[in-house]
Amino acid sequence: MPRLQRCSYLFLLLLCSFVVPLSSCSTSASAPHASSAFTTLKPVGTTLSTYRGHHNAVNAVVWSPDGKRIASASFDKTVQVWDVATGHIDMTYRGHSNRVTAVAWSPDGRDIASASFDMTVQVWDATTGRRISTYRGHTDTVTALAWSPDGSQLASASYDKTVQVWRIGAVAPTDTVLTYHGHSDWVMTVAWSPNGKYLVSAGIDATVQIWDAITGKTMLTYMGHTNIVTALAWSPDGTMIASVSIDATVQVWNAITGKFSWVYCCRDWVNGVAWSPNGRFVASANTNKTVQVWNSITGHAVLTYRNHKSEVLTVAWSPDGTRIASGDDDGLVRVWQAPMLL
Repeated sequence: MPRLQRCSYLFLLLLCSFVVPLSSCSTSASAPHASSAFTTLKPVGTTLSTYRGHHNAVNAVVWSPDGKRIASASFDKTVQVWDVATGHIDMTYRGHSNRVTAVAWSPDGRDIASASFDMTVQVWDATTGRRISTYRGHTDTVTALAWSPDGSQLASASYDKTVQVWRIGAVAPTDTVLTYHGHSDWVMTVAWSPNGKYLVSAGIDATVQIWDAITGKTMLTYMGHTNIVTALAWSPDGTMIASVSIDATVQVWNAITGKFSWVYCCRDWVNGVAWSPNGRFVASANTNKTVQVWNSITGHAVLTYRNHKSEVLTVAWSPDGTRIASGDDDGLVRVWQAPMLL
């Protein structure tokens, strides 16, 4: 198992009454569809469970709002919803005819949206798997999805160089509320601001663009990257954005001014990014088979998770901030103990 950074003896003494401190090594529980108990806080970086239900790369993982289930999207054309505590599959959604690229859980926990190379966005019941609607507004692969904070709208990014925003339930699924044309090439990622007023998108053109969710007006264009931007995320308080790229950097910058706070150069491409719910950490999914966790204020590395055996494609923090889920090119999802205090 990988060796993690050792904490100083003084640091351990200060934190022992609050959390289990960093260990010099992590342990694994990797039985198929099985999970260790989550009732006891484990050493940071400990693998808690490994999910093995997919037969191809896992491109996206998302936690249910209550933190009890995970939905994982795969190139095997399925989305699988499974119980985090037991590892048992609740359902397998097979509505797509091609590789599934994205998955997003509605804020109220009732619905799941998924996107695919089949150019559709499908919204379906998170409990029964019943398809509610299919959106066919894009003319190429749909790469990313984001629900508005109130759950009334969904944004979808695509190889067709657009981001489309459409209203859930109130209009026909073929109607868009807004189509954003700010990018000159494929759009790879999109995220909604916590206050619901703005969207941020990025892609092949190496720009990150913040725009008004009602008018589509571009508010800011961030040009700090030198290559394809693969993923991005707003900080929980909406003041900062973390963006990652094939240029092998993780960049954290001000969402209002565009001024960067810190830039960390990684050893290889970076595929995914996620903020901790308390805003103190940023996690990046990396081509070099690791997930790295950073202090969101200083950019200093907190830990490197090394239990994946292939490229890590996606990362997501649990709603309570105690666990991280990461998916890889081998089709595995690993759930592991997250850092909780600086």
